[in-house]
Amino acid sequence: MTYKNLLKPLSLAYGGILSLRNALYDYQFVTSYIPIQRCISVGNLTVGGTGKTPAVEYLLRHLLTLDDTLTGNLATLSRGYGRKTTGFRIATAVDTAATLGDEPLQLFRNFAPRVCVTVGERRAEALRQLTIQRPDVQTVVLDDAYQHRAVQPHLNLLLTDYNRPFYTDDPFPGGRLREHRTGARRAHAVIVTKCPHAPSPAERAAIEHQIRRYTQPSGGNIEIPILFAGLAYDQPRRFADQSPVSIDGPVRLVTGLANAEPLVRYVTSTWGIREHDNFGDHHAYSRQDVEQLLAQTPADTWLLTTQKDEVKLAPLLTVSERQTRRVAYLPMSMTFFRNDDAATLARLVGECLRGPALKNR
Repeated sequence: MTYKNLLKPLSLAYGGILSLRNALYDYQFVTSYIPIQRCISVGNLTVGGTGKTPAVEYLLRHLLTLDDTLTGNLATLSRGYGRKTTGFRIATAVDTAATLGDEPLQLFRNFAPRVCVTVGERRAEALRQLTIQRPDVQTVVLDDAYQHRAVQPHLNLLLTDYNRPFYTDDPFPGGRLREHRTGARRAHAVIVTKCPHAPSPAERAAIEHQIRRYTQPSGGNIEIPILFAGLAYDQPRRFADQSPVSIDGPVRLVTGLANAEPLVRYVTSTWGIREHDNFGDHHAYSRQDVEQLLAQTPADTWLLTTQKDEVKLAPLLTVSERQTRRVAYLPMSMTFFRNDDAATLARLVGECLRGPALKNR
């Protein structure tokens, strides 16, 4: 009997408990808070690694291109995983990964002051506080809020990793699902992320068929959209001044991700990897980590990481180290292979902003 089979009873029990919790919300024995702001939720059924932050950034870039009479001022709301603070917090220039969490800090660096970046583990209370402190905010992107049933979003986007789709997985602890696969029925659209290539029509159809076993029509007989996206990588940028830099030769890759495989494939094919230090997701780096990495990396070798890791690593380096050592991060973004997929997401966002609240299943 395999290890996964041994854990199957525990997975069934865990999934059953979460299904009961969802049923309490579905049948309104427990009510959800309906925000004053228009809320777009980005989340997944899997524990980490589906590309939520690139998806959130994609949405923010799109929202910033729209007429502000439609969107109003924009905000993001994250739990702030890994931070050492609690409660609702609006990001400022003095915040760090310890006070915000690494992903919210990345959002702040990339989008402030055009976007108000906030954190709060109790999302309903955080949205109420946002209404009081920033009444000008009309649109909020909720990061990693798919299981946060205490808030009813106006648009619910479910992400699933192409390399490990939710329909092949099981609930914790036998698998990596946060709830049963049927949780996908709450989605207004599903985005298959981290596709290594543009799926063929046959592959798209096969994946769509598997996903639709767990989703529900958006109304009448109309199936919810299923979109396919990959990751695009920009030119590396120096720690010292964020300027683009050209890298030649193999690199030492440092990651603190739930799933680094797509990044490893890209870096291997582009520059080659001399060494890969794979820390745990949301790893809290220490000065000792930095000293060890620098000591083990030759002066002529680039130490390359992600922006999510850079916001935690850069403050641990001295000014001299940032300026003299070859340390850089690789920006990444979500991209659609087909224009009609991008247009479909834009349409859903427009309907969310203009029309009545979409039914939350």
